[in-house]
Amino acid sequence: MLCLSLAVYSGSTLVRLSLITTGLAILLVAGAMMILARKGHRGEARLARQLTTLVGEDAAPCFSTDELGQILYRNVAAQARFGDNPTATLVGVLHEQFASPSAVLFRLQTRAASGGAAREDVVTRRGHLRLSVHRVEENRFLWRLEEFQDRTPAGRGAEALSLPMVVANRNGVVLFSNEAMRRLLGERPKRLDRIFVQPKFQTGEEVDIVTPGGQIRAVVAEVEGIGDRREIFLLPAPERSDADTMTTDFENVPVALMKFGADGAMRSANRAARELLGDIPLAGLSFHDLFEDLGRPVQDWLADVIAERLPAGAEVLRMRRAGEEAFAQVQLRRIVEQGRSGALAILSDATALKKLEAQFNQSQKMQAIGQLAGGIAHDFNNLLTAISGHCDLLLLRHGREDGDFADLEQIRQNANRAAALVSQLLAFSRKQTLKPERLDLQDLLSDLTHLLKRLLGEKVVLRFAHDPLLGPIRADKRRLEQVLMNLVVNARDAMPDGGTIRIETEALALAEATVRDKATVPPGEYSVIRVIDTGTGIAADKIDKIFEPFFTTKKVGEGTGLGLSTVYGIVKQSGGYVFVASEPGKGTTFDLLFPVHELAEGEHVPLPSAPQEEPSRLLLRKGEGVVLLVEDEAPVRAFASRALRMRGYTVLEAENAEEALKTLEDPALEVDVFVTDVVMPGLDGPSWVKMALEDRPNVKVVFVSGYAEDCLSEDQSRIPNSVFLPKPFSLNDLTTTVQNQFH
Repeated sequence: MLCLSLAVYSGSTLVRLSLITTGLAILLVAGAMMILARKGHRGEARLARQLTTLVGEDAAPCFSTDELGQILYRNVAAQARFGDNPTATLVGVLHEQFASPSAVLFRLQTRAASGGAAREDVVTRRGHLRLSVHRVEENRFLWRLEEFQDRTPAGRGAEALSLPMVVANRNGVVLFSNEAMRRLLGERPKRLDRIFVQPKFQTGEEVDIVTPGGQIRAVVAEVEGIGDRREIFLLPAPERSDADTMTTDFENVPVALMKFGADGAMRSANRAARELLGDIPLAGLSFHDLFEDLGRPVQDWLADVIAERLPAGAEVLRMRRAGEEAFAQVQLRRIVEQGRSGALAILSDATALKKLEAQFNQSQKMQAIGQLAGGIAHDFNNLLTAISGHCDLLLLRHGREDGDFADLEQIRQNANRAAALVSQLLAFSRKQTLKPERLDLQDLLSDLTHLLKRLLGEKVVLRFAHDPLLGPIRADKRRLEQVLMNLVVNARDAMPDGGTIRIETEALALAEATVRDKATVPPGEYSVIRVIDTGTGIAADKIDKIFEPFFTTKKVGEGTGLGLSTVYGIVKQSGGYVFVASEPGKGTTFDLLFPVHELAEGEHVPLPSAPQEEPSRLLLRKGEGVVLLVEDEAPVRAFASRALRMRGYTVLEAENAEEALKTLEDPALEVDVFVTDVVMPGLDGPSWVKMALEDRPNVKVVFVSGYAEDCLSEDQSRIPNSVFLPKPFSLNDLTTTVQNQFH
């Protein structure tokens, strides 16, 4: 109206039009707001009438609230019970009825907003309250409160009880305490931690009560109340003394228990303890007679616990009993019986745990030795490659008539012997390169018979027994022959006066997993090779060590101690199992178990390959082409470079991968073959070769390494036209491999 009045007196036409437009717009907005407000009031009035019809005469208090908890409606019962305060919230109405009403109401309203309705029972001082809520409209909720009066002794009748009692909720808030409890505590308690010293207790347990005169003892009895209520009663505690004895039947307790005096003498042992200790007479035995010392006398440990110089504790002790090795976990606690101090020992069988611990320690030790052996073998292979390689270069310049030829041949032969020793280290560490194939064990043993008889001599008789149902296996033929020769030679050495060695084969089918010598053999079909001798046998204290590297019972110079460790490594790397059984003076039996290898669908046995051309004939040809040689060991690089140049190749040398990639940056440079070490500082062989092949995809690759081929097999399989040459390699090995890559 103001805008319209100003428009009448305005002299400017433009201003007059603006004021008229503004005034009319404001009038329209105000009219719309009035219409919406009147409509809202009519809706609220309609909802109030509906609620009055629905719950107006309900005997239970009912409220209607908005989403903020403001009370919009209350029925007659609600007004009578809580009064009529039109501005109050439901939280304000219920704050004196139970603990944390805001959290309870918010939880219920959230559930009703999503699900339409919710209900929950809460504990109050007068009993308990059932809260129900329904969503009647968007952001409008109807609440109904049902109160249940307390009918238990915790009500008025509890006041007349002479036993102190309280009623509390699950959070430890005291809802009620009777006159006897208030008189005992000197006040009305609000929380249970004001009454009890212990934070947790159970019915029948003795507890300490905090009173104005100090702590007193009582026996607690708890009764489940309505809802979440706890009704707790205090009963008088019986008299006790330090000489109390156990009331439980000591003999029949299903736990091994023993009692010892301060002097270490055993006073008693229950039936479970006697069964654990074995069938030995216990009368007159002491703590020291039953258990071995643990770095200091066990008697001292017992005396320290009884004298309270040490707290109660537990130790794993070896038991002194006949038969197999046994251990027990012994927990000592000081006790007093009839004025005499002593110790109660609680025993539990720890034999399986100690065996598992020993197996774990042994596996850790063998793994560490294997890693060491693999690392040593790698370094030795580099040295042997340089030694044997330069020896080959010298032999090319010295004929058999030369006086130095014999010395050079000795160097070469001893380098080969050292290479065989390194191969045994790699076999033990299971890092050697295997070339597995499908083998028939009867054919293998037939081919090996003549060689084995030559190894045995005239005093030892070799016999064979074959199972006709024996299945084929998958293994490296050369390595399996090495395993059998090692076992046969060991058997021969164990029979200095002669004897018989039997090599048997057996088809074995396991329907379920079998545990033998701490190893678990899964179910399946196996081919077994058994080597039996009638020699001196192996002592029981040494049989667990025979597969460890460098362990030998032979004299100095008669063995390296790597034979059986090589057998173990080859068999395990081939997926098999090796077991040994021996009796001193009667002989030893080695069982080799290999899974039967059946041909998969579509798989065929490979045909024998055509004989390759002799290396000596290959060496007569002159090579042409460019070879990039990458090797971080200078002596190996020098030998390989000279050997390839003598064959007529142009050789580019690089000390590491980074230098090789820098050399290949010249686009005019043509390279035919990469010869690279696998493990080098910085980028390794497969990594730099992949980068180089992006621009030169047709270059062939020769990987060389002192480690086994499996150190790069996954990467090599992704690199086309690549082969692997293990160290130590000879001059002919290197030149033949490179020449094959050219052709």
